[in-house]
Amino acid sequence: MSTDTGHSGIVHWRRSVWNGARCEPVLVILRPDDLQVRDRSLRTVLRADPRAVTGRLTRFGTLVLTVEGRRYALVGRGASLSPAPSADQHRALEDTGSGSPSPTAAGGAVDQLLNGGAAARMRDWYARLAAAGARLS
Repeated sequence: MSTDTGHSGIVHWRRSVWNGARCEPVLVILRPDDLQVRDRSLRTVLRADPRAVTGRLTRFGTLVLTVEGRRYALVGRGASLSPAPSADQHRALEDTGSGSPSPTAAGGAVDQLLNGGAAARMRDWYARLAAAGARLS
């Protein structure tokens, strides 16, 4: 078992490939034995042991997770039509006290300039989930 206390952050859940308004912010909380994803109202979207999660990181920086046969596509930032993270999500993120980005999550200049560091953010989540036991390819 890891001595890591966990990590949390706000990313976006791409519920639709085509409709940017359906790309909503979610609070992701990763603890050694627990992965939680919560919507803007802090309702639980996903809760699982990280070891029960499978997934992959696409070339475009989408972290595609599968839990109990259900697919969740997470991206580092939303579309222009996407709602902003809620005040409740920001408060909950502050309450977890573990939302600081990894030093390796800075990303390259092109990612920073064109994508706000979104791809690096998702690579960081990929590494953290893999370290927690998720089966990622």
